[in-house]
Amino acid sequence: MTTAPAQASFDDLGTLLADLTYVVVDLETTGGAETDRITEIGAVKVRGGEVLGEFQTLVNPRTDVPPLIAVLTGITNAMVAAAPPLREVLPAFLAFAQGCVVVAHNAPFDTGFLRRACEGLGYAYPRWPVLDTATLARVILLRDEVPNCKLGTLARHFRTAVTPNHRALTDAQATVDVLHGLMERVGNLGVHTLEDLQEFSRQVSPQRRARRTWAKDVPETAGVYLFVAEHEAGTGTPGGEAQRHVLYVGKSKNLRARVRTYFTAAEKRRRMDEMVRLATGVETIPCLTQLQADVLELRLIAAHAPRYNRRSKFPERVSWVKITDEAFPRLSIVAGVRDDGATYFGPFGRRQAAEDVVLAVYDGFPLRQCTARLSPTKPSAACALAGMRRCCAPCDGSVDRETYADLVEQVRGALCSDPRPAVRAVSARLTRLVGERRFEEAETIRRRLETLARTARRFHRVSSLAACPEIVAARREGDGWDIHVIRHGRLASTGVASRHDVPQAVARSTVATAETVRPAPGPLPAASIEETEQIADWLEQPGVRIMQIEGDWAWPLNAVLDHETFVHHALGGDAGPGAHLDAGSDPSPDAPPAYASLGA
Repeated sequence: MTTAPAQASFDDLGTLLADLTYVVVDLETTGGAETDRITEIGAVKVRGGEVLGEFQTLVNPRTDVPPLIAVLTGITNAMVAAAPPLREVLPAFLAFAQGCVVVAHNAPFDTGFLRRACEGLGYAYPRWPVLDTATLARVILLRDEVPNCKLGTLARHFRTAVTPNHRALTDAQATVDVLHGLMERVGNLGVHTLEDLQEFSRQVSPQRRARRTWAKDVPETAGVYLFVAEHEAGTGTPGGEAQRHVLYVGKSKNLRARVRTYFTAAEKRRRMDEMVRLATGVETIPCLTQLQADVLELRLIAAHAPRYNRRSKFPERVSWVKITDEAFPRLSIVAGVRDDGATYFGPFGRRQAAEDVVLAVYDGFPLRQCTARLSPTKPSAACALAGMRRCCAPCDGSVDRETYADLVEQVRGALCSDPRPAVRAVSARLTRLVGERRFEEAETIRRRLETLARTARRFHRVSSLAACPEIVAARREGDGWDIHVIRHGRLASTGVASRHDVPQAVARSTVATAETVRPAPGPLPAASIEETEQIADWLEQPGVRIMQIEGDWAWPLNAVLDHETFVHHALGGDAGPGAHLDAGSDPSPDAPPAYASLGA
């Protein structure tokens, strides 16, 4: 577990405060609501605590200075009458502040004037990094230290060398000392970069900021991170060991950068703020590849069911549509797959989706919908669905067992091989409903068929990988190759071949050390559905090369319809040449070369 060190490392990402040059600026204006104009600009350039230069000039506002402003600032009409206009002053100030971090007390006021001045005079407004000492003070200082965060109050608190007096240069000089005082206050909290200091001007709770040092020793590699909470064991706990709870599991390409975001304003989720306050540390597990991190995250979420992970906590909660194995099979929605000889189709994340597919089948095929076990030798009375021609009525002997078996085979084919017959079976009805402007009924049928087509794609992606005893695949990442061994849809081993390695040798070593995986009852993979889908996503990326395969990784012809083809079929169109052929093939001219051509 990563513990909280006393001070963060200077190797952390970001721009070190000690390496920056700051221009601390203050403006005086005429104070009018609509005609407010600049009367004086004062600025101090500092670096590493050393003053590098100062900038001060009065500005002719081309309007009268109100008496109240003249009394407050001491700047009169006579003083600014001979001063240069803003169009002569602004270029000089922009050159003085070029490449610096702009600092001001109540920075939006000063930067707002500078932005409008640039826009009015045709200059591009510089994209300065900006620090606001007033906002920083509100976050850093406690209420019992200062009654407010006015510049005069902060100057007294930090005992600045000069006293602010509403003149631009003097106020800027006082702001320099205030800035240095604020930086000293946050240095012992691990704030050493500009990015860190900017975070203090945002609404981040002190508890989160204090724990940012947890990221100090986290590696900058791909992997998985776990926020954990350890509590002292109760009296009934054997051995008196501390109880460890996993609060949240995540993954990242850069663990340190990702973990750091939880302690900054970049993380805006309210439940994450609560999670960080409850956590006592962060654990990390570096991974060789991003796919390994993706899979490990899913496995850890399934193992620990963290309370702050909203997705994937219960991957086993899926539904399947089952064609029962009996004399007159029927459709049933079940929670799992068993090795009982029946046909299963799915999986479905929601039971409603499974019900939609069942109703889509009933829309196209007169399959029986009753749940009773029928006898092939003892007929029984038919239900109302038979009279409505929604059921072929095997119960009363209207169809024999062989005819009903042919119907079941059509349903099995529509679910597991080619959904087009199911689409064609209701296309005439769908077209009629559209013509009669019965759009709500048409939309219901369309949604059911679309769910069928979408689930068919998921079914074949998962079942095709589950049926493959072994796939060894590689993909170039940078100067090397990520190599994965997949067995029955489960990630069994991972290897990385650098540019100095022979990929085939690394692949053989990866296969030799791979996990032994036993197949699950088909169409289930030997892993969670989500893990197998993650693997399928990776295998289907451009540039993946199949180095070795045992079994067939393919989809049936026309097993999956894209949305446009689906709508075309649903409205009575014919099968076109755009059907999906093979999940593992790449007919394009840029298809990756075969195993033999994969060189070092």
